Amino acid sequence: MSQPISEETHHNLIARVPQCTGREVSDWIRTIDEGPSFSRFDEKVRWLRGEHNLSHGHAKALVHEYDLRRAARRR
Repeated sequence: MSQPISEETHHNLIARVPQCTGREVSDWIRTIDEGPSFSRFDEKVRWLRGEHNLSHGHAKALVHEYDLRRAARRR
């Protein structure tokens, strides 16, 4: 099981995603949405790391952001 990250760390990682990856967060969210239908958080993180060569921290932050945005859409 992956350890949760603090809200501050999450925001810092998300803010650096465009600079570190060359893609906007919204592009990564779309990539996750259109990617394989993994149900588990850690499966999505492993997929981003393996398929898109992301660091563990950025992959984890992006999946967390994806989950936050998906939950917000349901409200």
